[in-house]
Amino acid sequence: MAKCKVCFRHCDIKENGTGFCGARTCKEGEVVSSNYGRITSIALDPIEKKPLSRFYPGSKILSVGSYGCNLRCPFCQNSDISWSDYALSLNENGDGDGYRMIMPRDLADLAYHYKDAGNIGVAFTYNEPLIGYEYVRDTAKLIHEMGMKNVLVSNGTAEISILDEIGPYIDGMNIDLKGFKEEYYDKTLGGSFDMVKKFIERAVIYSHVELTTLIVPGENDSDEEMRNISSWIAGLKNGDGDIIGENIPLHISRFFPRFKMTDRSATDVSHIYHLAEIAREKLKYVYTGNC
Repeated sequence: MAKCKVCFRHCDIKENGTGFCGARTCKEGEVVSSNYGRITSIALDPIEKKPLSRFYPGSKILSVGSYGCNLRCPFCQNSDISWSDYALSLNENGDGDGYRMIMPRDLADLAYHYKDAGNIGVAFTYNEPLIGYEYVRDTAKLIHEMGMKNVLVSNGTAEISILDEIGPYIDGMNIDLKGFKEEYYDKTLGGSFDMVKKFIERAVIYSHVELTTLIVPGENDSDEEMRNISSWIAGLKNGDGDIIGENIPLHISRFFPRFKMTDRSATDVSHIYHLAEIAREKLKYVYTGNC
């Protein structure tokens, strides 16, 4: 048995067992990534789809994802790879038609192949990339050697030590700031509000960062919460201690009923625009999504 170091759960994983995320296992007394190189999704996407609006706009990026996640958001858009029984079974039996093996060198070569098509690098996305941070680290190093960019799309639920290991190789991040209440993170999402805040505070030191908040009716859609979110972002500082938060882009996205959360209607478009105006009281760059 060994203790996982990636997130707040610090799972004690038995030999050949599986952690909560479904993507970390114990081999010979050491916790390792069981989804290393197992790619379930790959596409050449517009950079704005990550979403990143102020990071090489108009470019494309080769986007890849594996399986597993350390949160349990009931509205997950990628539940089939993030936390379905099928995704977890890939880890247990070590095979399955749901993924293809792409090692870091092969992915780096593929990214370079699409450079003439407007590709600027690789985005680690779709599921939660940091539960397989070793693959992110190894691939990102090669991408940098090729003079290309690395993007991380993450829920920010990871220890600072993990961020420090991959941070030097990441050029842009979009991090979910799903709300601004500990109860929402704990009971609804199965996460850690404190860990996400600390992760974001550290991430802005390493790279360009944009944040995304999905507005779920009845959960995180109040004016007060948006004021709390935007005020906190506005106070973020760089490595020199200078306040830079007002220049950090915030994407405010519309919720649609899906997966396990079909008990409410989609967020009203006018309310998304209203919350965006509140956020603009503190932030220069506020974008609305899914509207």
